[in-house]
Amino acid sequence: MLKKLKSAPLAVCFFVFLFGFMLLDMAWPKREKSELENRKLQQVPDFSWSSLFKNEWTAKYGDYVKDQFALRDQWIDLRAFTEFLQLKTENNGILFAPSNSGTMMFTKYYSLGSNESTYLANANAVAQFAARHPGKVTFMLAPSASVVYSDLLPVGVPLANENQYLDEIFEITGTAAQNFDLRDTFTAHKDEYIFYRTDHHWTTYGAYLAYEDFCKQYQLAPFDLTAHEAVEVPDFYGTSYSSSRLWNTVPDVLTYYPLSNPMTVEVKGELGADVQTDGTMYNTAALDTRDKYSCFLWGNNGYSTIEGTGTGSILVVKDSYGNSFTPFLTENYAKIGVIDLRYWSSNIEELADEYDQILILHNFQSFYQDNGIRKLNLNVA
Repeated sequence: MLKKLKSAPLAVCFFVFLFGFMLLDMAWPKREKSELENRKLQQVPDFSWSSLFKNEWTAKYGDYVKDQFALRDQWIDLRAFTEFLQLKTENNGILFAPSNSGTMMFTKYYSLGSNESTYLANANAVAQFAARHPGKVTFMLAPSASVVYSDLLPVGVPLANENQYLDEIFEITGTAAQNFDLRDTFTAHKDEYIFYRTDHHWTTYGAYLAYEDFCKQYQLAPFDLTAHEAVEVPDFYGTSYSSSRLWNTVPDVLTYYPLSNPMTVEVKGELGADVQTDGTMYNTAALDTRDKYSCFLWGNNGYSTIEGTGTGSILVVKDSYGNSFTPFLTENYAKIGVIDLRYWSSNIEELADEYDQILILHNFQSFYQDNGIRKLNLNVA
């Protein structure tokens, strides 16, 4: 037997590795969440004969195995490194674009896929909502970084025509809402730090530029950046990095202004279900984690209220882009309501009537695929 094994060393190494890794995998600690990817990991699914025969259990168990195998993060890093060695300009849905400050990362999407009609349905939902609240609704839709920095994209990449989609959306919503098309503003400031390189969000300064446009339209005195001390948090690696794991990534710097305005989370969504806030707008504990952006407004919650130092009130209906934008509004309004329709299931009409103004703020990549926006017309006859 030993002679036979010695005559086939590669086969021996293969089976040693196979069974050794199987034993390691069985003993490897299972995780609830991947901090690097900022998502919950699949756990062992509950077994039942009915789910087995319906092929539901096997599908979930396959997801569990993919999420929980030993040294998972290291294997993903190794794969990303081999992709880099092959001089690929993308990995796992993220496009790489070299810039003077480091590689920028853009979400790759060649079409809207199954969401081809969703962006139009959402635009109509905004228009119908604005029509029911005449003169109160402002609609701000942020473009993707790939629109502003299209000159940095790899040559010949056939990305979806976002400019065309934005034009169509604004044509629909402009019938009843006050539109804010930020493409010109961002293009004029494209040489400044307005989008994170490693994340799909705008930076705090990018959010401020959008806020400044808002103030000009409504003749409001904007938040004075020079009168407040900014806190800069280094080593921010965002969601685009988590997907691509580009090995030589230059991290971002996250900036916030530690304002003391009280905030109350009225309804917590799934992402904030276990969050106990301290009554402020910032979860500073998140700054020590991978998901630093969740420090703003304690992440995404169904409905929150913030006390401002201005006058009147405004309801912000937003996705996560609104999290770094909203704190600036405390300079102009006495009460700011913040609602995330992804984690809100009640009728918004009565809530909307409580506020003087309503701002609907999203970025395009969430707007074209978020079915929650249709809740603007929930239970409306």
